[in-house]
Amino acid sequence: MRYTAKDAETQEIASLQAQLEEILKGLGFRLVELVVSRHRGSAQVRVVIYNGTSTGTDDCSKAHRAITPRLELAFPGSDIYLEVSSPGINRLIKNGVEFTHYLGRGVRCYRTDISDWTAGILETADEKGIVLRTKEGALRLDFDIIAKAKLAE
Repeated sequence: MRYTAKDAETQEIASLQAQLEEILKGLGFRLVELVVSRHRGSAQVRVVIYNGTSTGTDDCSKAHRAITPRLELAFPGSDIYLEVSSPGINRLIKNGVEFTHYLGRGVRCYRTDISDWTAGILETADEKGIVLRTKEGALRLDFDIIAKAKLAE
């Protein structure tokens, strides 16, 4: 699997994502993931937020209240089911852009070049890869060799 910047599926979802990012940014949160699925007059929206430290249930409730009106405008006449959650302790990192949210956090990467896990503190992330601070020092990992990545405690 390659880690690259994730493109929004449609222009409508890209616009909604930008609007939600602005709302959440004003509350001190970052939008980590947005998943929208529609089925017979309803819209299911799943949002993962992160505040840089520990995102709790009160944070999720605050975000839920703030973005619900925007979703009602985006999906008029639809029943909206909204789920807001935190990334979780061992979140599977799904795309390269996500790494930028977790700078300073522990990350474990399964590498295809050595067929093993490498763990460290995430120092930097860009469009080509990441730099982990390990016991041996700084280690650059390109997205080409990362098969899987998870947050680590």
